[in-house]
Amino acid sequence: MDIVFIITLLSFLVFLIGLMAVFTKAGKPGWYAFIPGYNIYVWLKLIKKPLWWIVFALMPFINVFMVMLMIVETLKAFGKNSVGAQLLSIMVPFVYMPYMGFKKDLVYTHPDDQKKIKKSAPREWFEAIIFAVVAATVIRMFFIEAYTIPTSSMEKSLLVGDFLFVSKISYGSRTPITPLSFPFTHHTMPRTQNTKSYLDWIQLPYYRYPALEEIDNGEVVVFNFPGGDTVMLRDQATTYYGEVIWQAAQMAYLNGDSVSNYTKYMQQARYKVLSTTDITVRPVDKRENYIKRCIGIPGDIIEIKERQVFVNGIAMENPPQMQYNYLIKLKPQTILPKKQLFDIGISHDDYKTSAQIVMNMGLSSSMVLPLTFDMLREFKTKFESYLAAPPEVLNDTSWDVRIFPHSLNYPWNKDNFGPLEVPKAGQTVEINAKNIVLYNRIIRIYEGNTLQIQGDQIFINGKPATTYTFKMNYYWMMGDNRHNSADSRFWGFVPEDHIVGKAVFVWLSLDKDRSLTAGKIRWNKLFRVVR
Repeated sequence: MDIVFIITLLSFLVFLIGLMAVFTKAGKPGWYAFIPGYNIYVWLKLIKKPLWWIVFALMPFINVFMVMLMIVETLKAFGKNSVGAQLLSIMVPFVYMPYMGFKKDLVYTHPDDQKKIKKSAPREWFEAIIFAVVAATVIRMFFIEAYTIPTSSMEKSLLVGDFLFVSKISYGSRTPITPLSFPFTHHTMPRTQNTKSYLDWIQLPYYRYPALEEIDNGEVVVFNFPGGDTVMLRDQATTYYGEVIWQAAQMAYLNGDSVSNYTKYMQQARYKVLSTTDITVRPVDKRENYIKRCIGIPGDIIEIKERQVFVNGIAMENPPQMQYNYLIKLKPQTILPKKQLFDIGISHDDYKTSAQIVMNMGLSSSMVLPLTFDMLREFKTKFESYLAAPPEVLNDTSWDVRIFPHSLNYPWNKDNFGPLEVPKAGQTVEINAKNIVLYNRIIRIYEGNTLQIQGDQIFINGKPATTYTFKMNYYWMMGDNRHNSADSRFWGFVPEDHIVGKAVFVWLSLDKDRSLTAGKIRWNKLFRVVR
């Protein structure tokens, strides 16, 4: 059994022992503390709070907040009214509850007999804010967190401007790797560009508490971006270190240099990037949050043929709202009306970005729009008079250096990829000079080994190696907007320690292309389950 799990169980047991001692001081049988449900009832009677609190005390997520509140009320019964005591009792209840129960000079006083302490309004506000911040931080860290969809990579299943809740207990809550951070921030302080919101000199080992369910094929998952360990500070919102290096290497290749010098291009590109921009390295839990659909679980064999995904040789059912890019050739001097495009569900981001990509290739009378099959039919109906030719889906057939594993040994692209097996914890694979590019990052970055390649020989932690055994499970993630999604096809496997949680519920949806009076709130997209 994992040491962190053992510590958690012991902490919970110590808390109950402390509660038992509190019950005893209050004149109740101490063993009541070990009866689930009834212990809450007795506890509420001791702090004289309404019995209907027990309903919320037994509700998932809400019960965490309620127990914290009950601990604070218990402090008052032992004469502990300072803000510091309240803060400590919430942060380390497994220490403070036994302290109250076993410290001899602390005496329980029923709320009816307690001296009323008059607090100033500023102090009451301060205590309320501190309590709310601590409680919300705990809930956000271990139970549920709100996220916003920032890009169109999951359209039309999830839209830009969707606000959703992500369950962290579904796949098992992850202990924070960097526990010391500014509340309600991810990796950067508000209103700053590069100021860290966390202290990285204390980092805990990875541990995940028992899960309610396993990640399954087709589920929508939030995870920390695997390629986000090294970040370019200059333009971190749109690029990342690895992508810039691949693009620089690709430019050298397109300029007509010998393909055999690809490794040299990568080294030159890396040197150029490091000499011209500042970078930072982030721990796992402070990397950007991505949301994608899980295509492959550990042990699956993934393959893409002409855009169709196959899992273990069987065609995977496509999401109903999946999108591709279509080549649309317009009649000369024709401009599509943007408002009508928005009306059939084509976002401004997709319209602008895709059109620029094609026009940069010299097709001034053409554009590319990402469309679902239903949207394509509606598009052809509404814009038939604008078209010079029927829309044609774009299909990559040539090697794309941006596509994982960025090697000529695997000349894949985003529409034709694999087959590739998703690594599984405990699985042993043969490694050689050809396939090491598939596992290089896993061995070095995700699982913390040293890796050297000398000719055809591979050294792991200084020792010759012909096989490698994986320590963690890995997953394969892809966006539903298949031609406009930076996903596993570009940066590879997602380690289990990067998994944040399961996207479960959309509670608000705002269209950033519209004003409040012109349909900004997508009423038909509110309160929907993520599928």
